[in-house]
Amino acid sequence: MLVSLPISELQPGMFVDSVCKQRSDAKIKIKSRGMVRDKAIIAQLLSKGVLELKIDFSQSEIEVPEKYRPQPKAEEKAEPKIKLSSSKPVKSTVKEKSLEQEFAKASQQFDQHSQQLKNLYGELTIGAKLDVSLLNQVSNDIVDSVLRNSNAMAILSRLRDKDGYNWRHMINCTILMSVFAKYLGIKSEQIQQLALGAMLHDVGHTKLPQGLINKTENVNEFEFKALKKHVVQSLGLVKGEAGISNLIMDMILNHHERIDGSGYPRGLSGTKISKPARMMAIVDVYDAMTSERPHQSGEEPIHALRYLLANKHQFDAQLVQKFIKCLGVHPVGTIVRLTNDRLALVLEGNKQSPMKPKVKVFYNTKHKHHITGKDLDLHALEDEIKVVASVRPSDYELNLSRLLRSHLLV
Repeated sequence: MLVSLPISELQPGMFVDSVCKQRSDAKIKIKSRGMVRDKAIIAQLLSKGVLELKIDFSQSEIEVPEKYRPQPKAEEKAEPKIKLSSSKPVKSTVKEKSLEQEFAKASQQFDQHSQQLKNLYGELTIGAKLDVSLLNQVSNDIVDSVLRNSNAMAILSRLRDKDGYNWRHMINCTILMSVFAKYLGIKSEQIQQLALGAMLHDVGHTKLPQGLINKTENVNEFEFKALKKHVVQSLGLVKGEAGISNLIMDMILNHHERIDGSGYPRGLSGTKISKPARMMAIVDVYDAMTSERPHQSGEEPIHALRYLLANKHQFDAQLVQKFIKCLGVHPVGTIVRLTNDRLALVLEGNKQSPMKPKVKVFYNTKHKHHITGKDLDLHALEDEIKVVASVRPSDYELNLSRLLRSHLLV
């Protein structure tokens, strides 16, 4: 965004695109462009008779001052009302399948989609045009799978890849959003919109320096300001593309807004943030916290859920509660240690007893060897066998991908 402003309002952190006005008696005409790093540069410009400059806020490190932001027309001042319609239960032409029936197809699609997104992400970083039709097809495939069985794709979202976080985040958020929306009873047509919004919400990362995106240490304040620009970059990539609805644009623009007004880019608060954006905020943070990333090891799901629950001032408390009920205390695909010295893979949650999911036992921790897989319903066993804790696959040198395929492919 280019804005002309007087030299008196120039601040460090602004990027000068050009000089608009300079005193006629100035001996040296200023033509150079660049970042204003400190007040000494401002003093130098003053001394050379600069009166007005054009500032490029897309390259600046500070936000556009309020008075220079475009003011909406009277009828546009209110935030667009984004409503989600519910059906009880979700009506769909997609036929429900068992986990075993769906997992084979879901696994094949997940591998194919992951490769497609990896390729697309790489192409976007070097200037390729966004292929929305491809992303729409991928998100629709995911929605169809989730409508057939919520657990198959959700289990696959537990696969972690430190070097592939960027495109994994795209597919994982799409899966989690689809599962969450189905749980809330949202109509399938709108689930498809929510899924595509989740797929696209961070696509602007492709337009930022990848050294910053993949930095192995925590970012500093200056770098965080640069990262915030991914919202504008995302909007720029999708604007005008076929199939991009107001709901999708809203999710992209507002998924970093927070209930208490502490988010960005506009500091919206409370009901000014739409339900889709509030759902996206929860899904985005949950997947980011539980993912392996260049600068962090993923948290166990229960820790991420506790974080969301504890920060009621930032996240919609009612939606967080429903998200926890949707995923379960121990989400599907999680490995848990049981009181009988066994490891088990969580296959299905239990709405009546969230602490007692359905699991498949596969490993003896006492003797440190794999055992024949056996399905257990911990709720039916009452308190005979209970979950002690969730564990990382690396704690027992387990390959989660191989484990899933050996126990779930029929």
